[in-house]
Amino acid sequence: MNLVITSVSPTSTLISFSNESLDAGNAKAFRDEIAPVMETTDTLFLDMSRLNFVDSSGLGSLLSCLRTMNAKAGSMRLFGITKPVLALFELVRMHRLFSIYLTKEDAEQDIQKI
Repeated sequence: MNLVITSVSPTSTLISFSNESLDAGNAKAFRDEIAPVMETTDTLFLDMSRLNFVDSSGLGSLLSCLRTMNAKAGSMRLFGITKPVLALFELVRMHRLFSIYLTKEDAEQDIQKI
């Protein structure tokens, strides 16, 4: 999986998906590619605007990342979620676990309030 990884600040990183799906075929590659990033950042922004499909393996990978970030007192913020992916998140109630925003700016403003 090819992720676009951009440092936003010394403590935050933006991850953009280049694929249209996060599924069993690329979930392990996603975890492998994002693992070193999670070690060095406190806040992870995930741009979900290109994802049109996420299956259970993809959800599992995202949950794994969330657990890793929470364990180190970091945060993971999703933004730009497409309607089909948001519908899945709501169906399986994942929208209650993740911090979800319309835009990256909304996610950044929420951090500044803390």
